[in-house]
Amino acid sequence: MSDAIKHECGIAVVRLLKPLSYYQEKYGTWAYGLNKLYLMMEKQHNRGQDGAGVVSVKLDQSPGTPYLFRERSIKKNPIQDIFQTIGNKQDIILGNQDQDLLKDSDWAKKHLPFAGEVYLGHLRYGTFGKNNVDFCHPVVRTNNWKSRNLAIAGNFNMTNVDEIFTQLVNLGQHPENYTDTVTVLENVGHFLDRENQRQFDKFKARGLSNLDISKKIEENLDLDEVLRASSKRWDGGYVMSGIVGHGDMFAMRDPWGIRPAYYYQDDEIVVVASERPVIQTALNCPIETVKPIEPGQALIAKKDGEVFLTQVREAGKQLSCSFERIYFSRGSDASIYEERKKLGELLVPQITDAIDCEISDAVFSYIPNTAETAFLGMQSGMEDYLCDWKVKQIRELSKEATDDEMKDIILKTLRFEKIAIKDVKMRTFITDDASRDDMVAHVYDVTYGVVKPSDNLVVIDDSIVRGTTLRQSILRILDRLSPKRIVIVSSAPQIRYPDCYGIDMAKLGDFCAFSAAIELLKDAGKQNIIDEVYEKCKAQVGLPKEEIVNFVKEIYAPFTDEEVSDKIAEMLTPQHINAEVKIVYQKVENLHKACPNDKGDWYFTGDYPTPGGNKVVNTAFVNYIEGRNERAY
Repeated sequence: MSDAIKHECGIAVVRLLKPLSYYQEKYGTWAYGLNKLYLMMEKQHNRGQDGAGVVSVKLDQSPGTPYLFRERSIKKNPIQDIFQTIGNKQDIILGNQDQDLLKDSDWAKKHLPFAGEVYLGHLRYGTFGKNNVDFCHPVVRTNNWKSRNLAIAGNFNMTNVDEIFTQLVNLGQHPENYTDTVTVLENVGHFLDRENQRQFDKFKARGLSNLDISKKIEENLDLDEVLRASSKRWDGGYVMSGIVGHGDMFAMRDPWGIRPAYYYQDDEIVVVASERPVIQTALNCPIETVKPIEPGQALIAKKDGEVFLTQVREAGKQLSCSFERIYFSRGSDASIYEERKKLGELLVPQITDAIDCEISDAVFSYIPNTAETAFLGMQSGMEDYLCDWKVKQIRELSKEATDDEMKDIILKTLRFEKIAIKDVKMRTFITDDASRDDMVAHVYDVTYGVVKPSDNLVVIDDSIVRGTTLRQSILRILDRLSPKRIVIVSSAPQIRYPDCYGIDMAKLGDFCAFSAAIELLKDAGKQNIIDEVYEKCKAQVGLPKEEIVNFVKEIYAPFTDEEVSDKIAEMLTPQHINAEVKIVYQKVENLHKACPNDKGDWYFTGDYPTPGGNKVVNTAFVNYIEGRNERAY
């Protein structure tokens, strides 16, 4: 994606099912679980570069000894910084003692902070709040009773933080912050406290001592009921993972499967991660053994080692985020790789239309590097198109056709080139707009000599969100090659609506498709539609989210997708550019052909899976009209 946007966070959970001595003996280190956590976090570093955090819990620690440990960082390389810090603390504790102590799992568990059996890691992309370490997950709620301690980390955004916050206040709580992270922590914490009290009262009535009751609570804590009660009002996309202080672990997925979560289990370990190939790599396990946590399910590992899946929320229609497939998840996943290729292949009819079928005068490429897989699919589709073209041309030859005429057709090839290279991340101290734009225009270098003045230059991108990078740099850069026409192809459809479930796309005015539709309405003398939509949205302010309708769809209704695309091309074409510019977007129906199992498409269609989505788009439009440059949730 040439436009920089922030998006999903990542989680990594590790639960060891054997004593630390088992891993020391079999794998030569008690830190087997810690090493797997590091590997899974590193393999998901694409999911969060604003910060990271790790929590570890030790099982069965004696009173007076710590059992829950946390490290967080917002440094340039936060994952490395965290694990370096953990290593440094181990060195300090070891001091001048015998180095062989590091091979003693019993000594390690007693003395080293992260020598535990349960680990929770998180990678943060900040979509809300300041970028300081306090906003990094895992967040922790502490208490003197182990079973009331709670650490939570998640890949989530809630659309109705206000409702959950109000509920907590009405319960008598005083949350320290008005963010979805703190609100969710306190929400789960409340029901965890309630479950502890329920268990306490039950065993107290049986005459048990307080010391015995604490042990009984840890054995009998109904964690799935805690999750069921606390998530009842959650409206959003989420994978929520956490550890209770005595050792119970959970990972829970939203009822629509919006956010991704996968798990693997054998007799030694249970792990959860945001992406499937991460687990395959870390555990060296085959694809069929890594399974998704299904919508509305929670994976729970009890302190005693029992592991089970439970349906915490009733599953709705599965609407997994298609942006995961198009762009955000790493392309090393087998199915994602094939889907991205298919996205490129399905664009061929639109591409050939855009270049007037002039395949002999066309050069095909991609930008940025993340679009390479879609480019491979486009390449395959274009080669199929060329093959069909050759068959047709040969059939049309007369019986008197010469060998040379047939060879000319048979030997026809397409030109696929590496045109743009991101040479360096340009930074400039220059503050005036003209000079800064000139610097930005040199972020990419280009391959000279492969494009002729008669050529159509076709360049595929993952998606076009704002179009800022296209206008300020990419189109200018490509124009240096002097093509007749530049065709920018998006493997994703037009992004028309805010996302409120994880991606940092919260303002309508940021979307070039929305801006184009507004301009088309003005050009057509249909300003009244804008005014009417505003009045309809304004009238819904304050309504329960379940009653709100997405009237913003009416902004796009008068126009075809092609009309919006043409207007986007007009708006994004810089001044003093010589080439004609066309922009081609994926069709929504083709997106679903390429990604048949992940049909979440609300940013393209406005069909939100939860009522909170309609509330967000309604607020976003009111903010846009009233000139408020703020988030809609």
